[in-house]
Amino acid sequence: MMSRQIPVGPADELAPGQRKLAFVDGRSIVIFNIEGDLHAIENACPHNGASLAGGQLDGHLLRCPAHGLRFNVVTGCMPGMDGLNLDKIPVRNVGGTLELTVDEASPLQCHAQQCGTR
Repeated sequence: MMSRQIPVGPADELAPGQRKLAFVDGRSIVIFNIEGDLHAIENACPHNGASLAGGQLDGHLLRCPAHGLRFNVVTGCMPGMDGLNLDKIPVRNVGGTLELTVDEASPLQCHAQQCGTR
């Protein structure tokens, strides 16, 4: 599977405690700086697709604004529950630029499920 690196802006505009929305290939991605560590997730709750960009962040836990489900942004998992996981995207600081690593030919699970119900 091919993957490519996509620059999404200067790293210094994302201070610890901040978040940033990026749009890549029609996908909405939220990048978080948590205590100096970068984490990127698909901007869609695995429960019902609600936007997570405005969710309340408490430490590493992000609360979905729609139904209050909580996810660990570092692991992508719901604490204490199996099943729903965030779609994490590799992100890093390369010479002062935020860079996402996006897989070329892997359709997102949530999109595949939506397509299957049409």
